[in-house]
Amino acid sequence: MMRLRADQGSAGPTVRPSALRDISPLLQRMVIIGEDSRFRTHRGIDPTEIADALGVNGRDGWWATLAGLWRHRDRLRGASTITQQLAKNLYLSQSRNPLRKLKEAVTALSLELALSKDRILELYLNVAEWGPGIWGADAASRAYFGVPAASLDERQAAALAATLPHPRTSNPTFRVDRLLERRNLILARYHGVDVYIPPEGEEIDSLVVPEVAVPAPESLKIEIPAPTDTLRDTTGKR
Repeated sequence: MMRLRADQGSAGPTVRPSALRDISPLLQRMVIIGEDSRFRTHRGIDPTEIADALGVNGRDGWWATLAGLWRHRDRLRGASTITQQLAKNLYLSQSRNPLRKLKEAVTALSLELALSKDRILELYLNVAEWGPGIWGADAASRAYFGVPAASLDERQAAALAATLPHPRTSNPTFRVDRLLERRNLILARYHGVDVYIPPEGEEIDSLVVPEVAVPAPESLKIEIPAPTDTLRDTTGKR
């Protein structure tokens, strides 16, 4: 079976990947909603998302646009597409150097030329980090909810998608309140409510999460199984 390296370290963990058909369509949809809403239509980079993140527009001219890009270059991280994140996870360092972002964009364009959207999504779901020491959607599903990725229900899928921006600092076992706010925004968008979901670099704490038409509150509770050796190992403490 093919094995994927999940990070850049020589002693880092390896991931036994799951085929996309073995990952719940609910999780696939929730991840696209939370991470890259135009994933199916862009070609590796999303100019609209970049412009929104940087607060620039083409009508101001090239020099003004370039100046805006440089002034707000730290916001580019939050504008990364799923393809760009995959490029970073597979080939690049975690550096925030602007040159690394350029390499990320070029690599993303190359991936889009070589692979189908489904294959890109499949790879991303398998190499993404979902918590300390938890790599890949199936490992995350089993660690947090005790079920394979194919069996995730709606609330569980949305919770995992909400974990992706900050897997080490907000996940189903740590800062759950923060995760629940993002999860509810993702669920709201899934159910057709026009809500703003902040990108990776933007805090959610200052946002007001609106009342939305999602399943009854009881069905939205995160159910975390009793601690196991796996959970203790991945969190690093009891």
